[in-house]
Amino acid sequence: MDWIIYVIFFVLFIGVTFFGLGPVLFADGTFNERMITLLIVFLIYVVLVILLIFMIKKMNRRH
Repeated sequence: MDWIIYVIFFVLFIGVTFFGLGPVLFADGTFNERMITLLIVFLIYVVLVILLIFMIKKMNRRH
């Protein structure tokens, strides 16, 4: 059952990387637009990492 959590987070990280960093690297917007997008993508990564750590700790308490 634990592997499902890891697969879900793997897919989420791949999705954020593909759809988040793509516009930062390849968009034709202004520098400010790219930096705002980069900040939002970074915040999404931080939230995902915090959720993953929380889920891992929760899984370890169950065992």
